[in-house]
Amino acid sequence: MDRRKFIKNTAASSAAFTIVPSFVLGKTHIPPSDTLYMAAFGVGGRGAGVMEGLDQTKKVKYVALCDVDERRAARTFKKHKNVARYKDFRQVYDKHLKDIDAIMVATPDHTHATIALPFMREKKHAYVEKPLTHNIAEARLMTQVAREQGIVTQMGNQGASSDGSREAREWLDSGIIGKVKKVDCWTNRPVWPQGVPLPQGKDPIPEELDWNLWLGPASMRDYNESYLPFKWRGWWDFGTGALGDMGCHIMETPFSVLELGYPTEAEASCTTNWVGDFVEADYSASCPSSSIVRLKFDTESHGQIELNWYDGGLKPDLPDELKDGETIGDNGGGSIFYGTKGILVCDTYSRNARLLPSDLMDMVNKPAPRLPRVAGGTGGHQQNFVDGCLSGTPTSSDFEKAGKLTESVLMGNLAIRAYQYKNRVTNENGRSFFEYPGRKKIHWDGANMRVTNFEKANEWVKGSYRKGWEIS
Repeated sequence: MDRRKFIKNTAASSAAFTIVPSFVLGKTHIPPSDTLYMAAFGVGGRGAGVMEGLDQTKKVKYVALCDVDERRAARTFKKHKNVARYKDFRQVYDKHLKDIDAIMVATPDHTHATIALPFMREKKHAYVEKPLTHNIAEARLMTQVAREQGIVTQMGNQGASSDGSREAREWLDSGIIGKVKKVDCWTNRPVWPQGVPLPQGKDPIPEELDWNLWLGPASMRDYNESYLPFKWRGWWDFGTGALGDMGCHIMETPFSVLELGYPTEAEASCTTNWVGDFVEADYSASCPSSSIVRLKFDTESHGQIELNWYDGGLKPDLPDELKDGETIGDNGGGSIFYGTKGILVCDTYSRNARLLPSDLMDMVNKPAPRLPRVAGGTGGHQQNFVDGCLSGTPTSSDFEKAGKLTESVLMGNLAIRAYQYKNRVTNENGRSFFEYPGRKKIHWDGANMRVTNFEKANEWVKGSYRKGWEIS
């Protein structure tokens, strides 16, 4: 099917919303309040994990499974052997649009919006893995479409459903640490290659993989084992690096607790790689092996807040209030809130919130639970989405919230790419060399979705698409 025609048709459609698929209206039909009919895209790897969470709800029935790589999807296909299988998401759209209520998308970052948007425009609820999108413009568009269509949405950052994130909000609202001025966040990622040269040569394409469909909107290139199955996260054309992978997890707590909106500025410093004495490598196709990113936000409750991000083995300063033998966060990372009266620490995965110095935990009363909890906490994130679709329960990470969080994370990546940016020039003697701005502070006009002081960065705001795969 012609891609432009496909997008045009989905945007123009005015199909009426129904929670009852056409094929369940027989004698054995299950009431729509009890069952959510779904199509799943990207069902190997992380997608298989999301489906396990959906399966545990006992309220989901799969109509179609779609994955471009039958190797990765083999276990899921075997588990759901009676469900229709596809490699091309457009075939699911053509054949099952009227049969489904919702979609789940857990493909690589660069295809999230490409797959989700046509179904969202047909009023299908959407669960999309983090980060929500590959670039800022896609996040803004996904948020807009979800709002216009009135659909239930959830980004797959399960910590948003944790008790710890809500406990942190209750601690801050109690005033125990005063107004927050700085937050430090860090992760142990990447745990895949980054800061590496662009692959040279080509490997045989596995017969189970449709390489053209896997690339989707990305430019055509030879297949290379350096891209798959997990290593795509480290390449700008497909992934969003350590920050994109873990930022939507770790930054979610400060983002929610402090009601952060669009950042006003961002700057970064990153690892520099060398291929010889005084010879700097051009590894700009790959995310850096480590980075520090500084974002600034203007808030109504706390004034200006600086949020600092560390990855690739780099970590923030240890608070003086930390005692010998005590650690900040778990092995995966965490976040530290510095207030005018005290410090609050949150772990990455458990989201347990605790005060520093630790003696304070025994000296003050923990705030009484005020915010509604999600049943199952972090593990109930998929149930929360299903409940939202079937009974209207508010979801923890709807696209209105997740879109802004994703934009903030990707704003940090703009600063990283500005730091990496090199422009090859040739002088009057014919000598070729790289000219680049180095560390540069990016100023962001969130309302108009534009970098105001470095025009090159605006190309990364919207991204680029292979002909026939454009998003509108």
